[in-house]
Amino acid sequence: MDRIEVKADALEDSFEAIEARDDGIAALNAELALLKKKIADGSIAAKRPALDGVKSGEVSAFVAQYLRKGIESGVELKALGSSTDAIGGYAVPREIDQAIGETLVAISPIRAIANVVKVGTANYRKLVATGGTPSGWVGFEAARPETGTPTFTEIVPASGDLYANPAASQQMLDDAMFDVEKWLAQEIATEFARAEGVAFIKGTGSSQPLGFLSSPSATTLDGMRAMGTLQFIGTGTAAAFPASNPQDKLIDLVQSLRQPYRQGAVFVMNSTTASVIRKFKTTDGAFIWSPGLVAGAPSSLLGYPVIEAEDMPDIAANSLSIAFGNFKQGYTIAERAATSILRDPYTHKPYVHFYATKRIGGQVTNSESIKLLKFA
Repeated sequence: MDRIEVKADALEDSFEAIEARDDGIAALNAELALLKKKIADGSIAAKRPALDGVKSGEVSAFVAQYLRKGIESGVELKALGSSTDAIGGYAVPREIDQAIGETLVAISPIRAIANVVKVGTANYRKLVATGGTPSGWVGFEAARPETGTPTFTEIVPASGDLYANPAASQQMLDDAMFDVEKWLAQEIATEFARAEGVAFIKGTGSSQPLGFLSSPSATTLDGMRAMGTLQFIGTGTAAAFPASNPQDKLIDLVQSLRQPYRQGAVFVMNSTTASVIRKFKTTDGAFIWSPGLVAGAPSSLLGYPVIEAEDMPDIAANSLSIAFGNFKQGYTIAERAATSILRDPYTHKPYVHFYATKRIGGQVTNSESIKLLKFA
């Protein structure tokens, strides 16, 4: 009898569990029906999960309120001014600043090959050891004589405030279909890239970067030149390549760069100079220029990529029209991490100007890793 009673109790419990489950499902169905009814009659709004690519609240508020309407209240703005917000403007959100940076890399040739350092202060400083650390060989139990001490030199790349001042009409800003964020990032990046292209190559170093062509240059070999002085190779002919075997001068230029720096080295020249070199052939009739076979891939010269920078000078008497080197090692670009922007609807009514600034510096930091070809 005990066994029968146990089985009956277990069976009864199972029936009760099923009934409880059915009651729960019925309750859920009732709640779901009530929720659908409220959505249908507009009592509550249906909530859907955010799709990929939805902008963050910070960017949406920055674009919809500050850029379009100039409303500062309720928007998370980072003031850059020393005393008032209007002095330095506001730091743009990270997403917009990233879009500006990506465009700069795509259209600014030197930025794409140089060493770019993000800094949080006005100036970037780098210590460089000159002379190396002397060393020597000794026996296992011999005395270790003291070695010399290297000399450290501080390098502070010349810098200045780079600015862009694109304008849009208030009618454009009021148009909901006008993508203010994309337009602003593209306009700022285009203006920045145009100014950078000149400064990184031949900037004077006065309130702007010091271009590598504006750096001192000499024929002196590595280890014998003053720090910051680049070595140039002469063509032996004013304003031209030699009439016989002109490609030999390009080989001399490549071999003047020490082997460790040749890994990652590139040629830099403008399209006019490139058109001259593309016609050079070896003695067996083969072109020394190899065009890129894939869209976007750079052409190569003597096995090294060619970067076309239109701000490089044309071939002329005493011109430094071709550079070859490892710019990651040789040229440093230091820039503030944030781009600041100031909305100005008053200067040029009915247009609204967006005054964007960024502190950027640049200078040769390793004069052994970049060589120049001089047409002299």
